[in-house]
Amino acid sequence: MVPAATTTSPRCSIARSLEVLGEKWTLLVVREAFWGATKFSDFTASLSVSTDILSARLATLVDAGVFERRSYRENGSRERFSYHLTESGLELRVLLAAFTEWGDRYRPNELGPATLYRDRASQAPVHLAFVSATGEVLDETAVETIRGPGSERPLGAVQIGSVPTGAAPRLEP
Repeated sequence: MVPAATTTSPRCSIARSLEVLGEKWTLLVVREAFWGATKFSDFTASLSVSTDILSARLATLVDAGVFERRSYRENGSRERFSYHLTESGLELRVLLAAFTEWGDRYRPNELGPATLYRDRASQAPVHLAFVSATGEVLDETAVETIRGPGSERPLGAVQIGSVPTGAAPRLEP
């Protein structure tokens, strides 16, 4: 079950998401889970992160319903826990893909992309897109960002216009 936002939570969905995902190591832990890491030792080996930071990030992800903690015991060892992506955790693949596409475009590595996303059946590359309610893929310039009903400001009070490539966003009163 996903914990609900409270009246003391930020109204902004991005701010609420960053309360869970806003630390560098958090998204890297989620990335490693997509690569198959489930045990604490898997995460420490692949990330070279300190154990106290990893413990804190895993606890946050479990509390937020991104990971489910499962008990296991290897022969001759004490009880330990493994960490498995929940439904909300699995949906973070889209977020990771967005970060990947942005990073590959604006912060490229001379060795090429570290992660590729492709159609499982055809093996063809896939990319993220804005898709209309009718299924039409929209160019980013055809999409506008407006304030919603949960905003601190009234609906439509401030609208952020479409941003041409390389231009700074403009606020319209």
